[in-house]
Amino acid sequence: MTATVEIPLLSSPLHSVCASAGARFTGFAGWELPLQFQGLMQEHLAVRERAGLFDISHMGKFQLRGSGLRSALQRLLPSDLTTLLPGQAQYSVLLNEAGGCLDDLIVYWQGIVDGLEQAFLIVNAATTNSDRLWLTEHLPPAIALLDLSQDLALVAIQGPQAIAFLQPLVSCDLAELPRFSHTVTSIAGQPAFVARTGYTGEDGCEVMLPPAAAITLWQQLTAAGVVPCGLGARDTLRLEAAMPLYGHELDTDTNPLEAGLGWVVHLDRNPDFLGRDRLVQAKTNSLERRLVGLELPGRNIARHGYPVAIADTTVGIVTSGSWSPTLSKAIALAYVPPALANLGQELWVEIRGKQVPATVVKRPFYRGSQFR
Repeated sequence: MTATVEIPLLSSPLHSVCASAGARFTGFAGWELPLQFQGLMQEHLAVRERAGLFDISHMGKFQLRGSGLRSALQRLLPSDLTTLLPGQAQYSVLLNEAGGCLDDLIVYWQGIVDGLEQAFLIVNAATTNSDRLWLTEHLPPAIALLDLSQDLALVAIQGPQAIAFLQPLVSCDLAELPRFSHTVTSIAGQPAFVARTGYTGEDGCEVMLPPAAAITLWQQLTAAGVVPCGLGARDTLRLEAAMPLYGHELDTDTNPLEAGLGWVVHLDRNPDFLGRDRLVQAKTNSLERRLVGLELPGRNIARHGYPVAIADTTVGIVTSGSWSPTLSKAIALAYVPPALANLGQELWVEIRGKQVPATVVKRPFYRGSQFR
């Protein structure tokens, strides 16, 4: 009989300060991370009403550098990167030959640094290793990939007052940092990469910096009144904003068009990327399914994997679902045939053996003040 070898979970540089703040931890993508501190409801509403702080150090962090980097990246992504200026960023998806999503990521373009093109890629924790291997295999030898995933900390401060809390602690003017842009500044005497991005549907920044400086930043922000938040609130916040979660809305069998990410697929501006022919074929012949938003009555929560039906026939599947603390209603994302994706369409979700009505509604379920 072969003994099972347990691989120890990785710890964030902020693990000790999160533990001191009363965090309840959980395993996620090979990391031990805070699930919640005060409680999911309080943390969720803190982000919607004021500001919340997340330890997202588990995210993959790649520095890419080399001659021809932009054109090489554009071969692996469906998005047009040619218009990106230094300091700008692009959300996109990493595709396989069949047009399926290997991951969703953000490209932070830094332009020419010491004579070579340079960019940061922030990728999902669960796909960090596979992404690194894929990029290494498909990028030309002239491009160097430096994996900083376990060397740098990454925190996110999110909410309508996030910028006001962060501004006194950085040496740059955050008012001059537009959404989906980034800069290098100084925090606690250390260089810090600050991006006006996030995963909550609210304004805010994501900050990548050395571990010691990250601990100082965390302590300063929480002392100022920013609420520490865990993975639980991060998930309900992103669901209200209808932001995809890899492994739920996205996977290798899902293309970005059916996932509602057609806005990152620039067929007219990126003529030669991996999987392009399959996406053109899918668009020409119509999609087999579409991602929709669902609203359910009462406290009926549609979880990942629950079947979606019409007239006693299963037609789709729920990818994510939860109670919405902001809207006080049950919401979900699901894949259904295009003919059933119209707003107002009545469907059924099987919840613990019971058929519960569900209505197709507009996505996102919630739009933050910055995006209205």
